[in-house]
Amino acid sequence: MIAKDIEDYKGFFPANPTPVFQGEGIREDALRAILEFDIQNGAGGFWLAGTTGEGPILSERQRRETAEISADVCKGRVKTIMHVGGITTELSIAGAKAAKESGCDAICLLPPFLYPTDEQGVLDFYKEISDACDNLPFFVYNLPQITGVEFVPGKAGTPGQVSMEKVIDQVPNVAGLKHSAANQAMIPIFSNMGLACFSGNGFLPLPSLSLGAVGTVDAPLSIIPSVYNELYKAWVSGNIELAQEKQREVTRKVGVLKSYNSAADASKTLLSEILEIDCGRSILPNRRLSDSETSELITRAKKEGLI
Repeated sequence: MIAKDIEDYKGFFPANPTPVFQGEGIREDALRAILEFDIQNGAGGFWLAGTTGEGPILSERQRRETAEISADVCKGRVKTIMHVGGITTELSIAGAKAAKESGCDAICLLPPFLYPTDEQGVLDFYKEISDACDNLPFFVYNLPQITGVEFVPGKAGTPGQVSMEKVIDQVPNVAGLKHSAANQAMIPIFSNMGLACFSGNGFLPLPSLSLGAVGTVDAPLSIIPSVYNELYKAWVSGNIELAQEKQREVTRKVGVLKSYNSAADASKTLLSEILEIDCGRSILPNRRLSDSETSELITRAKKEGLI
């Protein structure tokens, strides 16, 4: 069933990194600073503890603290979509309950990805997690290049595919999805199903909007929120020339961040520079930049106006 009142889920939602003390809790001052920075620069909401947010490898304590702090900062201001997926159903249920108890607005969830399952197994998993948080608005996380599971309109035609129509039919309160699959042509189809479809491609926010996406969710949005905000406002107001100008700026700047194979560590490095607060490093074994890569990233970011 499609959720009601999904019209506020639109615009750009940073998939922000999660600043942690390795093996301990959340760097609360850093997380609050990241959220405030993005809100002040026009964020419509946040996609919390996703892949850049290192959600699947956060401890239960870190996940709960992320939900609590983020809900406290954002409540009544912008939407919070908390990723609650874990390696096991038990961990995912714990994450969903923490999101609900903390006051997050919605949850999102990767499908089971470590151990293979079939289409009905994915649907049963989603329903169980949704039920655990009293059916908060639910966003599907379509990331087949990592999970090996792809959500498709219509009937699932090959192994590894899951019908989005079946998700809507069997999972309560489905609000939409983050579509990070390569086939962006699916965006208008998902949108026509009544879903709030976010693009997961931070490189191409304008083409995604033109296809019917309600907005974009990706890591770079947390670094250069004002650029995405200006692009989105230009699109909404019909100023296509300005929107195209901002798209070119996005492409140039995002190219710097995306050229390093460590979105979490690169994002934390840049936000530490921008906010002048220690956002920590990526959670091991997630890759960390070398000293030379860190120096090069900061130099390039300054040259391109990211910091």
